[in-house]
Amino acid sequence: MLTAPRGVPDYLPPRSWGFTRVRDALVATARLAGYEPVELPVFEDSAVFERGVGLASDVVAKEMYTFDDRGGRSMALRPEGTAGVMRAVIEHGLAVGPLPIKVHYAGPFFRAERPQRGRYRQLQQVGIEAIGSADPALDAEVIALADLGFQRLGVRDYILGITSLGCAACRPAYRARLQEFLAGCELDPATRARVAINPLRVLDDKRPQVQEQLAAAPLIVDQLCADCAAHHAAVLGFLADSGVESEPAPRLVRGLDYYTRTTFEFTLPSLGAQSGIGGGGRYDGLMAALGGPDLSGIGWGIGVDRTLLALEEQSPAGSGIGRCAVFVIALGEPARHRAVRLLALLRGRGIAADMLFDGRGLKAGMRAADRSGAEVAVIMGATAGSATVRQLRRSEQDEVDEDLLVEDLVRRVPGAHT
Repeated sequence: MLTAPRGVPDYLPPRSWGFTRVRDALVATARLAGYEPVELPVFEDSAVFERGVGLASDVVAKEMYTFDDRGGRSMALRPEGTAGVMRAVIEHGLAVGPLPIKVHYAGPFFRAERPQRGRYRQLQQVGIEAIGSADPALDAEVIALADLGFQRLGVRDYILGITSLGCAACRPAYRARLQEFLAGCELDPATRARVAINPLRVLDDKRPQVQEQLAAAPLIVDQLCADCAAHHAAVLGFLADSGVESEPAPRLVRGLDYYTRTTFEFTLPSLGAQSGIGGGGRYDGLMAALGGPDLSGIGWGIGVDRTLLALEEQSPAGSGIGRCAVFVIALGEPARHRAVRLLALLRGRGIAADMLFDGRGLKAGMRAADRSGAEVAVIMGATAGSATVRQLRRSEQDEVDEDLLVEDLVRRVPGAHT
């Protein structure tokens, strides 16, 4: 039997309804603030990520899927979205237009992870990027949109951790001080090598024996330059204005090397080891590293897979939606013709509708209506005239003239085109 690749999940009905609900809600939230859609290649020249994300990052060094195309060029399945957006902005000259550039995207990303619940080799994300402004109010807007997306979905009990990773002016001195501190710790050879390349990544080491030694490690938030300290304070102020609650996360280090200044992560502790459901930060200098103008930017990526897990854990019966709003049960061949006409009229008014096929009876039809998740079942008999309209969630029913049936259902179903 053929199976999906290990670590690549299938989303099938009814669970796929929850998946699309999460993705579409996050995209809709981004659009509320003027973020426009972009569609990007699933694979790019490997150099996009090597230069953008960093050769020393785990994402590039250990997790990126690469292959040579027929021309011998090194290509990579995209492991994240920001570097590809930067490449597209540079290539198509968007940076010479109005700023900031605000875009959103959604789709699969690929990392050679060790598969487990919530950690996949094909992960699904929604992301936004705001490019061309260093305004701390923009940082707050980006973070607030993620927070709003979780609220609109009904995710509860998540934590927003936020910090600043400084800039090119203040980070080098902190880096040297941190390396000096880590030189006195008992670390394995692989971690020692990481200290030499990017010591901040050691702060993200989850092993208890390492975390115990890091308790007294210096924190970059205590050594920010005046500009970075002022920027961070302003971001926190604008977040408060937006009604977004956050917690200081002075040891937060994201897995991508391009982050500067504002860095944040949303976590849901109840998910255990895979508690991170989304995050991001500012990436001043990334565009210049990819050969474009030196424009600042900030963005996030939210995991659709993990957000769905959060909803399923918190509301097992309510993470998905029904595949239709109205389910029509036609009893007899004449009724089937009237049912098909009714379906066409309902769908034309924006109502998702389905019907019972194969001439099955009322009992089978009601079972099918329940499985469909419909709010209303319409039972049409062999003789034209009236139909029974049953509210499935309230166990109430009415007799409605078939000539008035469409308008009656439009009133009953939220979101129909009146």
